[in-house]
Amino acid sequence: MYRFFETVPGALTWLTLAAIVVCSWRFPVETSIFIILFDIYWLLKTVYLSLHLRVTFNHMRANMKVDWLEKLRNLESGNWKLEGDSAHTSPSDSRFQIPDSPDWEDIHHLVIFPMYTEPYEVVRESFASLAKVKYPKDKFLVVLATEARAGEEAQRTARRIEAEFAPLFGKFLVTTHPADIPGELAGKGANETWAAREAKAKLIDPAGMPYGDILVSVFDIDTQNYPHYFSRLTYVFLAEKDRLRAIYQPVPLFINNIYESPALARVVAFCTTFWQMMQQARPERLTSFSSQSIPFSALTEMGFWDTNVVSEDSHVFWQGYLHYDGNFRVVPLEYPVSMDANVAPTFWGTMRSLYKQHRRWAWGAENVPYMLEGFRLNKKISAGKKWYWSFITVEGYHSWATNTLLIFALGWLPVLIGAGNFSHSLLSFNLPRITRLIIGLSTLGIAASAVLSILLLPKTDQKPGVRYTGYFLEWIFVPVTLIVFGAFPAIEAQTRLLLGGKYRLGFWVTPKGRYAPKNLESGI
Repeated sequence: MYRFFETVPGALTWLTLAAIVVCSWRFPVETSIFIILFDIYWLLKTVYLSLHLRVTFNHMRANMKVDWLEKLRNLESGNWKLEGDSAHTSPSDSRFQIPDSPDWEDIHHLVIFPMYTEPYEVVRESFASLAKVKYPKDKFLVVLATEARAGEEAQRTARRIEAEFAPLFGKFLVTTHPADIPGELAGKGANETWAAREAKAKLIDPAGMPYGDILVSVFDIDTQNYPHYFSRLTYVFLAEKDRLRAIYQPVPLFINNIYESPALARVVAFCTTFWQMMQQARPERLTSFSSQSIPFSALTEMGFWDTNVVSEDSHVFWQGYLHYDGNFRVVPLEYPVSMDANVAPTFWGTMRSLYKQHRRWAWGAENVPYMLEGFRLNKKISAGKKWYWSFITVEGYHSWATNTLLIFALGWLPVLIGAGNFSHSLLSFNLPRITRLIIGLSTLGIAASAVLSILLLPKTDQKPGVRYTGYFLEWIFVPVTLIVFGAFPAIEAQTRLLLGGKYRLGFWVTPKGRYAPKNLESGI
């Protein structure tokens, strides 16, 4: 059954693509009507998601102006309600605090940075931002998780970071994940699990620290923290009624090196950010992605991250959901962390790296069989929850692979290959015009996204005007990016999962570095 479930995403995708071609040929009238209705649906969905994007954007900007550490200090332990914060808090913040609330000063943060061969400059930026957060540094247990297979240069970088930053935090630990452990897939999940177990044995258990008072934040090595991230995280954590059954999810902003990236890479980076922002406004369907914070008690009870999967960042949500019989969720923080946009030394190197990165993200379809098999075996989760999540998840991966192709590439097929006299019909004449009109109206949502992307750009000495006009106009590439870096890698990933065996993907590490903009002059 598990192997059968692995074929579901790819089979549905290829069935859809084949059906649209065959139906365009054999049933052009019916297919044309379907395409028009689908384009209208896409327009309405664009408006709907744009509203969600705006909501999260406004909440996030408001949250970034709040002194969350001061709000923590003003809390009365065991008897408080989060009042007056509706303009800049997540929906769950309106809940009453439960009686057994720990004092905020009891909360410790285990911060894990998995590292491979990233250069010292990138690693140092992340640790420097962590050292500047407005939260008591003695509450931090920081782990730099290196890989033995990364070689001596990675160890030298780790030693430099430890010498510079270890004195600034309560506890600091460098771990080295051994290579070639049987049953493990060489990737971030295995490294994170090794690091968390080492921290448990060397930092947490010897100090007798309660697991329920520890939040584990896992960040990619290029992740930089804004000043109040951990205060906001602690505040939301304490506000949750069932706080130990949740993952706490920030908004990823891929802007650390945004001015070094070519136009296509910038658009792709912001599209990823905006999708995550839209999802934060729909917490009922939110799953974990990239950077995240998890109660240490839940993490230990789940057995830490699975060590044989590629997409451990999203997979851990399904581990928790199945382990706790459906009583597990992702809580949106509506507060950002910043990460690197995908940039290589050359334009075409960046394009290749972007494709591989999104193919790895699309390989998250490996969670579909894990989820479906878990639902089949777990009798304690209600049928309603099973059907809801099965539809949401399968439909999400299916849309990822097919929607943009149906809208931008295959909508004219009935005109091109329709059988009979369809090419001479009024519907054939009007189909391209109707679809162009609907797609044109949808560009209003793209224009709104372009404006928001400019507002999120880091401050720079560059003068606005012509430069910002260019940043706005580069959003005309959205259809290209959605197909080339959206549909195509999703189709490849799902096809590989469908075929299985030697076609399965391993973990691909996104190269990170700092490159001068002049190296990208050959780009767009």
